Amino acid sequence: MNPNELLRRMFEAAVEAAQPEHCIPPHLPAPPAGRLVVIGAGKASAAMAQAVERHWTGPLSGLVVTRYGYAVACERIEIAEAAHPVPDAAGRAAAGRLLDVVQGLTADDLVICLISGGGSSLLPLPGAGVSLEDKQAINRALLKSGATISEMNCVRRHLSAIKGGRLAAACHPARVVNLLISDVPGDNPMDIASGPTVADPTTCADALEIVRRYAIDLPEGARTLLERGAGE
Repeated sequence: MNPNELLRRMFEAAVEAAQPEHCIPPHLPAPPAGRLVVIGAGKASAAMAQAVERHWTGPLSGLVVTRYGYAVACERIEIAEAAHPVPDAAGRAAAGRLLDVVQGLTADDLVICLISGGGSSLLPLPGAGVSLEDKQAINRALLKSGATISEMNCVRRHLSAIKGGRLAAACHPARVVNLLISDVPGDNPMDIASGPTVADPTTCADALEIVRRYAIDLPEGARTLLERGAGE
């Protein structure tokens, strides 16, 4: 086999292994005593939701957010679309609806959270004192700054009302199972879509240091939120 053919086969095998239809079903949890609610965000989240539907025999409902043009047909899970990589009002509305979807759950309920790359831009729910326009400006500045994805997501988490584990907290006391497809080096769950359902060990001070390092001009509301530590 020549090198080009070997590389092509390796590439195709890697892509095939990451297809939701293949990688999601083996990791589906056992059915809960109560409800199953499916939530998620990312460029692959609609395909992930479709895979869950095809391989889950019991009742379920839910909502996932994907990039414009990336929706696929689902019968029981609603698919919303929003902008990537710069967020828009549709993403903000969808993020707010995700928090609504998980309200009132019990300890008998199960939440399956489907997260993939792009989810951070698709869940632009601003923290207190930060507007969507602020988030858009900061996102553009981060994208141009040369910051790593981990650094960008650290700033995003501390300016958000849904990232950095806040979505998981909203699911309490239900059990949350995360199924993630990573597009970031190291595959750290908190860096995939800025970790809406995983704990965040970073701080507002860390976010401010990144902002200073890359000379990003923060809007007043965003700077106030970070300086007061209100984004922890």
